[in-house]
Amino acid sequence: MTIFVLIHGSWHGAWCWKRVVPILENKGHLVFAPDLPGHGKDTTPIRDISLQSYVDTILRIVDSQTSQIVLVGHSRGGIIVSRVAELRPDKIKTSVYLSAFLLKNGQSMIQVAANDFHSVLLPNLRFSDDRSYHYVAGNLKEIFYEDCSDQDASEAINQLVLEPTAPIETPLRLGYGYERVPRLYIECLNDKALSPSLQKEMYTATHCDKILSMNTSHSPFLSRPSELVDNLLEYNA
Repeated sequence: MTIFVLIHGSWHGAWCWKRVVPILENKGHLVFAPDLPGHGKDTTPIRDISLQSYVDTILRIVDSQTSQIVLVGHSRGGIIVSRVAELRPDKIKTSVYLSAFLLKNGQSMIQVAANDFHSVLLPNLRFSDDRSYHYVAGNLKEIFYEDCSDQDASEAINQLVLEPTAPIETPLRLGYGYERVPRLYIECLNDKALSPSLQKEMYTATHCDKILSMNTSHSPFLSRPSELVDNLLEYNA
């Protein structure tokens, strides 16, 4: 049995893993997929949310387990994976980045995302007047769920929330602990939110023990959950 902690990306919630969790559980694995503060069913006010509050949510799960854990972060979830690996390297078996931000020490997510010139998301990003939160305008199915059914895309879009800005503006602090944890990167080759070129740039600049590729949009957890699980288990089972 492997313990998986699945960390959703910006605007999403634990609901995005609804097809991945039962597949992993049916194969005998233990799975945690929490709502981060301010997402899904969590009602934490946006102004009270920080990168540390995201990290603390995952640390509570990690610290409750006696065995090593596989962390899986999607998109923005990658910065949480990295920080948790830094703080609990002995508890993490593998850090998995699913079309996720893989940053270097001192970088912030917004700093790196601003250079994603091939992203369809970036031109459609909108901030509140006080920059406390941000959201995506435009064709959300094209941006996030292009290879998903219309029904799946509609259900997902209706559950998206406003995303606090503070976590993505916070520089990531990484060091020896983070470097000790093996890294797997799963790239999404048809991704219009986080472009394949930026994904490649990140996993080329920071060593990953293995790179796997999926011919999907930004949301393989909805469009190809079985294939995603196979990729997770190929490296971590």
